Amino acid sequence: MCGIVGHVSSSPVNQQIYDSLLLLQHRGQDSTGIATAAGDTFHTVKRSGQVREAYRTRDMRTLIGNVGIGHVRYATSGASTEDEVQPFYVNAPYGILLVHNGNLTNTRELTDELFRVDRRHLNSSSDTELLLNVLANELQQSISGADLTTDVIFDAVANLHKRVEGSYAALAIIAGHGLLAFRDPFGIRPLVLGRRMGEDGRDEWVVASESLVLTAFGYDVEREVAPGEAIFIDTTGKMTSRQCATETRLAPCSFEYVYLARPDSVMNGISVYDTRLNMGEKLARKVEREMDISEIDVVMPIPDSARPSAMQLAHTLDLPYREGFYKNRYVGRTFIMPGQEVRKKSVRQKLNALEREFEGKNVLLVDDSIVRGTTSKQIIDMARAAGAKKVFFASAAPAVRYPHVYGINMPTRAELVASSRTTEEVCKVIGADKLIFQDVDDLFDAITVGTDLTELDMSPFTGEYVTGTVSDEYLAYLEANRIS
Repeated sequence: MCGIVGHVSSSPVNQQIYDSLLLLQHRGQDSTGIATAAGDTFHTVKRSGQVREAYRTRDMRTLIGNVGIGHVRYATSGASTEDEVQPFYVNAPYGILLVHNGNLTNTRELTDELFRVDRRHLNSSSDTELLLNVLANELQQSISGADLTTDVIFDAVANLHKRVEGSYAALAIIAGHGLLAFRDPFGIRPLVLGRRMGEDGRDEWVVASESLVLTAFGYDVEREVAPGEAIFIDTTGKMTSRQCATETRLAPCSFEYVYLARPDSVMNGISVYDTRLNMGEKLARKVEREMDISEIDVVMPIPDSARPSAMQLAHTLDLPYREGFYKNRYVGRTFIMPGQEVRKKSVRQKLNALEREFEGKNVLLVDDSIVRGTTSKQIIDMARAAGAKKVFFASAAPAVRYPHVYGINMPTRAELVASSRTTEEVCKVIGADKLIFQDVDDLFDAITVGTDLTELDMSPFTGEYVTGTVSDEYLAYLEANRIS
């Protein structure tokens, strides 16, 4: 998972991009990059680590220009090295810088095509570099005269859609021309467009992974970038758009609402916070069906993303709600940390149990999901060590049984604790006295209620991949080539 942002402004954008990336830090903590354009010249700073630690005053001084893009990353494809830090650059045609959130699923075919047919060289294992080179090649093929028109740009994106499979929300700067944004034909990964008026009276634009970036800096939310759509904003602030895919349907990733997005964001017209409240209410009804709620003395969330669901569950069942864990906010999100050993070590650094809230009580812990089970087991152990008599565990998401191939770091079934186990077996593995998962239909309803949305990517829970191009052979390839 990654976070991306692009700005077109009437003043320098370096500080705006930096501040935007701070708000998107929850989407990736491996590395970060900022690039700006002043005329035909690009200025780029890319570093490993988190945003606040990565940039210095001298870096910001070099990032001149009124057009720019930024990125925060954790690795889902490619290696976790500085060579993989985005944005990626290609010098022809014109010079293009690109950042990408998502995961391409036909990387082997594209790599072969780019080498044999397009005669393009790749210098990394990143699918972002693949996407950039496909865009550059199609743009080169679409150019018929000296001028780069929006039609040429949109034709190139249309041809890209025909070649690329998987999920992708992307932003690119074309040197001397402006900012390009586009989204895959299924709208799996989020991308939202905002506008405000600059001091000179011209429109200023931002495109970002989450709406909180827009609202934090005084932009009006114009709309989501539609599945298959491309938007081009030139250096004067003129915006043009076109639908570039022949077949589209909106099937956003359900895990955005479960875990990844911040609760103060709105995605595809749906409040993440309201979704998590709905999940808590649905989960409460299942808890009520599956156990005697008089056994529960207190409901506690695993901070932070499970808090709305836990509060609503407690309210629905008229049970006491308490905060039993204190979170060290200077430790990254364990789910998106690279490597199982790093995740194991970080849990106790991240959470501390408040003993007086646990001692002698039967506690229902509520988490957003259970992926590998490692964190859940350690948290349950901490609750028992703090004096809990019994520890029940409820997941606001259904059991994660299948690999997620569209940009979330859970690509092999072997790593998923529920992939080949029943709920009772998972309960035993994590050491709970009782385990309750959300139902798949209830999660779907919790996200889509009151909306026109008819489809979600629910592949981690159902094994049904919305693009229709994910085969068993591809999943076996992912497992054989697992990075961490």
